[in-house]
Order: sequence, then structure tokens, then C-alpha cells
Amino acid sequence: MKSFILILMLALWGALPGTALAQKVTNSSYQTLAYIKSDGTVQDASYRTIGYIKADGTVQDHSYRTVGHIKSDGTVQNASYSTMGHIKDDGSVQDSSYRTIGYIKKDGTVQDANYRTIGHAGGVPKAWAAWYFFFM
Repeated sequence: MKSFILILMLALWGALPGTALAQKVTNSSYQTLAYIKSDGTVQDASYRTIGYIKADGTVQDHSYRTVGHIKSDGTVQNASYSTMGHIKDDGSVQDSSYRTIGYIKKDGTVQDANYRTIGHAGGVPKAWAAWYFFFM
């Protein structure tokens, strides 16, 4: 009976708005900045939707206006397809002139160009974390 209640509680918790499969994005002090759900919905710390990252790499604001693109090769573009930067396989993030502006480590730690931790995005795809911290 106890395991049934536990399973029921977990199922209900997962059904609450904003909680299902959302990963927390925090600053360097672990204060919540946002949540990014597995479907690419980006919510602020109060669970208000602030944007979307679509499966095809299109990035939209809360009104579904396209604000950018994340290409499969790691190129980051604005809504007009001008290159804003690059996300490399090793986790380094570069601006449009190929200058390193930050790093996304495998554990989700986000660092600036001087290796200072600026945030955490564990469980969030590297490209999504890079967009949130460096290009949004």
C-alpha cells in the first residue's frame, strides 16, 4: 500500500504545471533563474513561459516570434540569420569572430571566458544552455 501511495504522489507531482521534466537553470549562487522543459519550453523562476527552443533549432519568444536559430553544426544565428556565435563540441562558446566567450562543461556548469562560474544548467542540452547564458 505504501508503494502505491508513493507512485501516486510521484505521478501527481509530475502532472503539476511547470514540473514535468523541467531542468533548473541557476546562477553561480544556485539561485533559480529559469526552468527548461524537455520540450524546449523556457520558463522564468515563477514558471511564466518566456520562450521556446524548437526541435529544429528555432528559438522563439513567449509570443512565438522567432528570435534566433541554433543550427546542427553549432552555429547560432539571430532572426535574420546573421551569425551571432558558435557552440563547439568541446563545450566552448564563441562569438561571431570566433573569440571564446564561455564554456559549458559536461556537468552543466557554465563559465565565462575567464573560467569563472556564472551558472549551472545540469541536464539541459549544451546548445540550449549556451543560448540562455550567452545569446538570449
